[in-house]
Amino acid sequence: MQSFREELAHAVQQLETRFSEVTLEARDRLGDLFNSSDYPTSLSDSFHIEWTFPTVEAPEYLRRLNPELYQQECDRVRAQFDEAVRLAESAFVEELGKLIDHLAERLSDSADGKVKVFRDTAITNFTEFFERFQSLNIGSNAELDALVDRARTVVSGVAPQTLRSSSELRDRITNQLANVQASLDGLMVDRPRRNIIR
Repeated sequence: MQSFREELAHAVQQLETRFSEVTLEARDRLGDLFNSSDYPTSLSDSFHIEWTFPTVEAPEYLRRLNPELYQQECDRVRAQFDEAVRLAESAFVEELGKLIDHLAERLSDSADGKVKVFRDTAITNFTEFFERFQSLNIGSNAELDALVDRARTVVSGVAPQTLRSSSELRDRITNQLANVQASLDGLMVDRPRRNIIR
């Protein structure tokens, strides 16, 4: 995590050196729509990485000394874990939705009726997602698990080259993924993010 933090800080420094140039380009491009207040004077406080190692249980001595505070600590830790799970689920839902949208867009015909060109990654990215989901998933949302399994079944064994050459296969994959996407949309509830304050 420390190396990621350093990498981010380096990237921010690089962007900072070009930010005035980027702002001037935006001013030229946007004309009257340009608003200088949309562009911060410094980017140093705009990006950061934080992590914590929360204790899983409230200290036992609190149960004896102050049962009410002990319960508050238990509730705080539980809320932190609930929030972490919710954020992980939201990230998985969003990523799967983007993968489906991208593949569906690539499988649709262009305006002139020609088949669009797509890269192998339109399929292989699904495989990487499924592996990551399986390794990180904590089994907290049965509906999400089922939708990921459905998507895996749809694209499992599908070779990019076969998909390019078979209009029947493209139509079948598109229809099946559209059904998954419709169910996935139901999970994309924009719930406000809670800030856990200790």
